[in-house]
Amino acid sequence: MGVRKKERAEQIKEAKKNQYFAILRNCPTSPRKMRMVAELIRGKEVLKALDILKYNSKEASGRMEKLLKSAIANWENKNNGAKPEEHLLFVKEVRVDGAGMLKRYRPAPQGRAHRIRKRSNHVTLYIDSKEK
Repeated sequence: MGVRKKERAEQIKEAKKNQYFAILRNCPTSPRKMRMVAELIRGKEVLKALDILKYNSKEASGRMEKLLKSAIANWENKNNGAKPEEHLLFVKEVRVDGAGMLKRYRPAPQGRAHRIRKRSNHVTLYIDSKEK
């Protein structure tokens, strides 16, 4: 590995140590439906976001709630069990990317077949503290 590439890799690794995040991969929900839920909590305080997700009727909100709890637990582990209420945590960024698709066929009239695409997604959720 070249010197510049190695130095850049070290910089990225150091920057990630100061970020608190959780990743959900291959979630069997379409990215469009998950983005609707992500828009509800983006930029909100963590406890308020948990309440929004808890009482939302969409299926994707249950998965997003679990992911947010995981991100909070990651933050607590790196901060020696500190409480999120005291540090004004908020949802910094939520990224929803498309993942692989399952392709299926459904019978159609006159010997034809229609393709059905069962989409899935990857979600990355970053949280941060307002006080630095």
